Amino acid sequence: MRRAVVTGGARGLGAASAERLRADGVEVVTIDLAGDVDVRLNITDEDALAKAAASIGAVDILINSAGIVGPNKPLLETTTAEWSSVLGVNVLGTTATIRAFAPSMAERGWGRIVNFASMAGKDGNPNLSIYSASKAAVIALTKSLGKELATTGVLVNAIAPAVIATPMNDDTAPDVLAHITSLIPMKRVGRAEEVAALVSWLSSDEVSFSTGAVYDISGGRATY
Repeated sequence: MRRAVVTGGARGLGAASAERLRADGVEVVTIDLAGDVDVRLNITDEDALAKAAASIGAVDILINSAGIVGPNKPLLETTTAEWSSVLGVNVLGTTATIRAFAPSMAERGWGRIVNFASMAGKDGNPNLSIYSASKAAVIALTKSLGKELATTGVLVNAIAPAVIATPMNDDTAPDVLAHITSLIPMKRVGRAEEVAALVSWLSSDEVSFSTGAVYDISGGRATY
């Protein structure tokens, strides 16, 4: 049985991904700050991550779903502390988690890493400059790592969702949510289980010749 670690596994896309992987027959270890998860820790705490990785042992699949949106305000009103907070979780936390769990995959010659980016990382959402920049970084690091691990059997890909009905978007300002939903040609938000289905495929043997790629799940918003 393959084993997976899912960060941000307490709710939203992380929880949906964990549920789908379990249905696929994968043993799943969920990580989050709080909630009904297997391991509680902050992914920006590298010492805690190292201890968790040692305790969990070798894994085959890593789903980096943990992330925060940050402030909804014009860039000129943002602060360095706000940038540090969001980049700390979305970028540094993601890379720390990869460093903690990916080596065992490469050693065994098989692995799947799925990083959660966002359409904001491609388009840049107004008044969400920090979040947009952090997700653009996730896209870039996915492309770099995909090339670095291309001959190891470990495939690294990213998912770029548009608006998905999750608790995280409950905190998004209504006008911002309405704007980014209006950009979707299908004229609806996505469902968590739709994203989880893509995670399932990217975590499987079915994907074998794709790495360093970004998969849009956007209702047609992204056509490039």
